[in-house]
Amino acid sequence: MPRLIKKLRNNKQVIFDKGRIDFWCVYLVENNRKYAPSDVTYFTDFLNISKLYPPGKVYQDFVSIYNVTTKSVDQQVLTLIDVITDTYQETHQLLMEQWFTVIYAGMIAEENKENAVLKKRIKRLGMYQVLVLGIIPPVAAKFSIGKKAGELRSIMQSYGF
Repeated sequence: MPRLIKKLRNNKQVIFDKGRIDFWCVYLVENNRKYAPSDVTYFTDFLNISKLYPPGKVYQDFVSIYNVTTKSVDQQVLTLIDVITDTYQETHQLLMEQWFTVIYAGMIAEENKENAVLKKRIKRLGMYQVLVLGIIPPVAAKFSIGKKAGELRSIMQSYGF
């Protein structure tokens, strides 16, 4: 059963629904068609928009959302996303609202996944690699595949999270 996370200003919806493994798959719904956006897609858009703003803005805005993300959808965090989104140029606001909501939902999903050791930190690692280290989105999106949790934890600790 789909669970609505947020109706976006661009007339799309962000929902949780059944994926391959569990009911924590994040989908965008547009015109009654749902699809799971890829990490590469939103990492790329975050990177492109980040180039138009002061260094660190997009990453710090993400961290503001990351810091208050728990296992549950919280209306206060969705309101925070709106407040953050409104600090962007009008031409970027709809896309930033969409991707900040999607990555927020992705972090909630990670927090709820059984046997996930790194939880929401895995999303932070990708955002850090793309927005701070300059790693291209396709490489960052696949970086953790095949790596042990301990190895990734050490990498994250070296980055300060």
